[in-house]
Amino acid sequence: MSRGARAAASTAKRVTRSSTGATPAKPTETVKKSPELDDVKKPIKQEYESSVKPSRSPRKRAASTSQPETKRRKKVKAEEGSGLISPSPSLSPPPSSTKTSPSKSKTKLSTAAELQSRKLKSFAQFANQSPFPDFPHPTPEECKLAHRILASLHGPRIRPKEIVASTTRAGCGDSPSVLDALVRTILSQNTSDANSTRAKKSMDKVYGSSDKWDAIVEGGQAKLQEAIKCGGLSAVKSKVIISILNQSYEKYGKYSLDHLHQASSEDAMREMISFQGVGPKTASCVLLFCLQRESFAVDTHVWRITGLLGWRPKAASRDETYAHLDVMIPDEDKYGLHILLVTHGKRCEECKAGGKNLGACELRKAFRDRKIKGEAGEEVKREEVEEVKKEEIEHEK
Repeated sequence: MSRGARAAASTAKRVTRSSTGATPAKPTETVKKSPELDDVKKPIKQEYESSVKPSRSPRKRAASTSQPETKRRKKVKAEEGSGLISPSPSLSPPPSSTKTSPSKSKTKLSTAAELQSRKLKSFAQFANQSPFPDFPHPTPEECKLAHRILASLHGPRIRPKEIVASTTRAGCGDSPSVLDALVRTILSQNTSDANSTRAKKSMDKVYGSSDKWDAIVEGGQAKLQEAIKCGGLSAVKSKVIISILNQSYEKYGKYSLDHLHQASSEDAMREMISFQGVGPKTASCVLLFCLQRESFAVDTHVWRITGLLGWRPKAASRDETYAHLDVMIPDEDKYGLHILLVTHGKRCEECKAGGKNLGACELRKAFRDRKIKGEAGEEVKREEVEEVKKEEIEHEK
């Protein structure tokens, strides 16, 4: 067959196949999933960013598209929430500054002012009345009994005629200088006598004396913090001390609060608790020991033992306990009873933190046996050892 005849035959065959109506097979490319289907699910931002960003390598692109659908959706949701719509670096928001914004500073000042306001309001509200007016204990008779028992166990405590600042211990308000007494009491907060004394002696060594107020302020908080770190909570205490010194100088033109010797007890308390970091317990100690006024300070030992004796509601805080007992305890018993309760709380195996009620403590036995009419002995019986431990831990923090 000639070349022309073969070409004509081939053409005839193609025409014949086409006329039979057979459907030709689809090209293999069309069965693949179009990448545009995935793009439909992506946010506009992602589409736009993909158009301006340099294309990724086939390997990275394959790894990205192989992620499970749920992961891709989570990523898209997070990106939408970020609000970063523009791919241009110049339009991106600047990084947040680490400096404290004015709003945060105002918040701190507002919080301090609110705390001061709450302290002063609470003091004014309960200066002459108990926060628990329906709670009858302790009665004056109960206070006299407890005072007699404790004096027989540990010896009587009589207020000295003259206050002399100790050079061997920090004490708790034991100084004729109100400012010095306040600083010493702050050093004693939430720590042992030994630790507060170490902190006081360290201040003496660093500054020449713990009452070198000019040197302390000029040295700054960091130096003071380092000096008293052996006493615990040095960061907080150093800040409080520097703040009190600055406020004293700004208000009176000198580092002194000795004008409180002539102030009434209420005015002295009000001024002291107005300082940040000074609560009723600290102010009450200065009032009791330095100013020699009748005030019943409540530390952790007093708070714990009065709870065991049923002299306060079990849920009462230390500040509430102070407000209650300062009204209920006779003035003539406040000085001696406070010191004796603190001493007893440190020495008595049954009344110290976590102590077990073995029935040998004369103080607890007296109230348990109901030697006074109306005494809340049942409250003592129901006191749990584990609860005592928990309370002690919470209030030593």
